[in-house]
Amino acid sequence: MTSKYIYCSCQNGAQHVLKDEILSVWPTFRLAFSRPGFVTFKVPDDFPANSLPTLNLKSTFARTSGIGLGKITNDDPTEMVQQLVADLPLEHLPTLQHVHVWQRDPVLPGNRDFEPGRNELTDKIASEIARKLQSANPSTDTSSTTTASLASANRIAKADEAILDVIMVEPDQWWFGWHQATTTVSRWPGGIYSIRLPEHAVSRAYLKMAEALQWARLPIAEQDIVAEIGSAPGGSCQMLLEKDFQVIGIDPAQMHASLLENPNFTHVRKKVADMRRNGFSNIKWIMSDTSATPNYTLDSVEDIVTRDDVNIRGMLLTLKLTKWELAKELPLYLDRIRSWGYQYIRTRQLAYNRREICVAVMKSRAIRRIKRRRKKISKKQILCNYPEK
Repeated sequence: MTSKYIYCSCQNGAQHVLKDEILSVWPTFRLAFSRPGFVTFKVPDDFPANSLPTLNLKSTFARTSGIGLGKITNDDPTEMVQQLVADLPLEHLPTLQHVHVWQRDPVLPGNRDFEPGRNELTDKIASEIARKLQSANPSTDTSSTTTASLASANRIAKADEAILDVIMVEPDQWWFGWHQATTTVSRWPGGIYSIRLPEHAVSRAYLKMAEALQWARLPIAEQDIVAEIGSAPGGSCQMLLEKDFQVIGIDPAQMHASLLENPNFTHVRKKVADMRRNGFSNIKWIMSDTSATPNYTLDSVEDIVTRDDVNIRGMLLTLKLTKWELAKELPLYLDRIRSWGYQYIRTRQLAYNRREICVAVMKSRAIRRIKRRRKKISKKQILCNYPEK
């Protein structure tokens, strides 16, 4: 492996924060190339090359990363596919079992009806690359595990599999490289959980919650009571209900009628600050996604979780970065969460996030999923815990 740079994909607009973040953790790296949503870094010559395929960048804002192999510039996609396969140093690469192709974010997710992830064009190009690889490396041995025979197009990889990445930075400029799948998100094409907003979804918060649950892997059991702060109009709650959780939506605003008809949903039509904290005695998980500043969000949550009669196992907290400069305050926000007794904390700017980050929190990694089905608590019992002040 002779490549001396790595690439990172991120949200359009987050590249400046990503640069600062990477260079603070890896001061010997040097910025090489940057476009909104895509950044490359030069790696020093003495950096151990064998560690690059599984390198943990310790980044909140990088969706995915890998070892750069080159770029192609051409106006004809068919010729670009042919050139890419011809330029691949297959003799120096492990068996490439997947081809992942994605486009650089043109705008902020949610703008102009844009959502990141696979689409018809990227799937088509990934399939063409996989076919060209097979043609370039035919195998007559059906038991052989050559690069060509195993490459699949834009599918979720398994742990430790090697993946060819192709990033469409511009329609006529593709960058390519590879990485090894070592984490949940590194198995996804472009580091993006593949989901599309269904017609029944109340809002795109449905997408954010779907991705957050897949990334965080919180051990929430069926019929666990999950409270969402800032729940209206109900997109996130819809996703939680589809997981067979009992959901309490806390928001003074109106929820969508479809949620109010669900027997597993309870709407507490108040601001969280107006609730008695003993109402959280049966709740084990908190989700929070409000339009407030990070400190205001943390104030609200801290007032709940620090009570002696409350035992919140874990949380998914969305912190709004009303300005990018707030990203520098992230270590302070996390220290504050740790002071509540939560030691297992991860952060990520989800692909379906906008200018915000998701914080996954648990008291301990030792928490495991409870196998037995929990006894269901009725909506009447839940509402009894939320008297007016």
